[in-house]
Amino acid sequence: MSEEKTIKKEETTTEEEVIKDEKKEQVEETAEKDDTEESKEGAIKKNKKEYIYAVGRRKSASAQVRLYKKGEGEIEVNKKDIKEYFPTTDVQDIILSPLKVVGQGDKLKIWAKVAGGGKIGQAEAIRHGISRALLEINPNFRKPLRKQGFLTRDSRIKERKKPGLKRARRAPQWSKR
Repeated sequence: MSEEKTIKKEETTTEEEVIKDEKKEQVEETAEKDDTEESKEGAIKKNKKEYIYAVGRRKSASAQVRLYKKGEGEIEVNKKDIKEYFPTTDVQDIILSPLKVVGQGDKLKIWAKVAGGGKIGQAEAIRHGISRALLEINPNFRKPLRKQGFLTRDSRIKERKKPGLKRARRAPQWSKR
């Protein structure tokens, strides 16, 4: 009986060793595949990283901004030209103000996707996003942008309506008698 047990133990150990060897080979193969996939992904990311990404917010508007270093001052908002999306020059000036402060207006291409809020809130959200992205280009831009207040997120939002009131604070008319 003892001989049979030793033979069975030897058989199981050899089977276990074979299984372990197979697992090691599989792990090595997947590691090699991962290395090649990572190198491909790294190359793709380097190719795609032609821009600097930043998010800007104001009231209920949120803007996703991409700053392309290679550009000639063109600005695209929601797949439209800035003059088409924001026809008034006052609103266009809000968006262009951080570029004028740092003197980068004609050297960059800007792509923005903005949603929520009104036109002014959207323009200020884009301005906030552009300002944040400019910092990644050159950290020396922080001082002039901070001085103008472009880096500060304006947290003022509409106050919610309370129950029992007509608006946020407007109470219904009250008569003493």
